[in-house]
Amino acid sequence: MKKSFFLICTCITFSTLITAQNSRVEGKIIKDFGETFAVNNPEIKTDVSADLKVILDVSKSSEDKGVINKYIVTAARFLNMHANVGMKKKQLKAAVTIHGNAWQDVLKNDVYKAKFGVDNPNLKLIKQLNTAGVDVIICGQTAAFRKMNRKDVTSEVKFALSAMTALLQYQNNGYKFLKF
Repeated sequence: MKKSFFLICTCITFSTLITAQNSRVEGKIIKDFGETFAVNNPEIKTDVSADLKVILDVSKSSEDKGVINKYIVTAARFLNMHANVGMKKKQLKAAVTIHGNAWQDVLKNDVYKAKFGVDNPNLKLIKQLNTAGVDVIICGQTAAFRKMNRKDVTSEVKFALSAMTALLQYQNNGYKFLKF
């Protein structure tokens, strides 16, 4: 009886620890997107006194047009995971360039729905990123090639001459480049 009780308690304890290690943490900056995981005692410590600036280059989109672009969600995860370990919002700067197949993810809902038959799942995320100070930038060359104009694109998105130009200019201003 004692062995059975001990075995049950041990299993419950380990399953609780495993579940606790793998539970997602809601973001402090972008509430509805970009959940992360807590990492206990990492060997590479996060410098919470630093300023972090990143520009994410997104050229891929979800094949299922009803599914959010996971690469754009990365901007929310970047902000949230660092805020969740104690960094302040003012220490975190992010921007996202959109080009290639990701062009469609910045379309206004009526344009997106006419083209794909479903609501644009990315708009709420883009709005929250914009509110948090993230620049979401469409490549002007991609937009012109796709015959997109400003009235087709959600108002939270900024146009650049090209993704290359935006990437270079942001990097010249201290942003680190990450490609997806």
